Amino acid sequence: MECEFPMVNSNKEEIKEIFKTTATIAVIGLSPDETKDSNRVAKYLQSVGYKIVPVYPKGDIILGEQVYRSLSEIPFKIDLVNVFRKPEFVSVVVDEALQRGDVKIVWTQKGIVNNQAAQKAKDNGLRVVQNHCIMVEHRNM
Repeated sequence: MECEFPMVNSNKEEIKEIFKTTATIAVIGLSPDETKDSNRVAKYLQSVGYKIVPVYPKGDIILGEQVYRSLSEIPFKIDLVNVFRKPEFVSVVVDEALQRGDVKIVWTQKGIVNNQAAQKAKDNGLRVVQNHCIMVEHRNM
């Protein structure tokens, strides 16, 4: 397994601002399995007032929300994309986020780093948070 150190990342002040300005979060890889981190994190985010949008290849409803197969299928505004996929898939997520034009932040969970994709996102005006659990960061604020 190859691990990357996050060379592109937001600082604590930027993360605070992200939480203040975000309303809708697309969760890429949101599993319907309640024991999975993606489900627990999304459920927490819902509980503190964020609109969660599941992106997953199977199912119709997760956590009471309509499931979409890709970011590009979501027919309404998304502020933040939270990624629970392997690092090699982050590039595809960044490309879809950039094509949408409404996404402001790409956030990869703990252990997920793709500096090339992160730099592309940053170069195109997106904020990037890598290798941080969004639930842990929110609770720490």
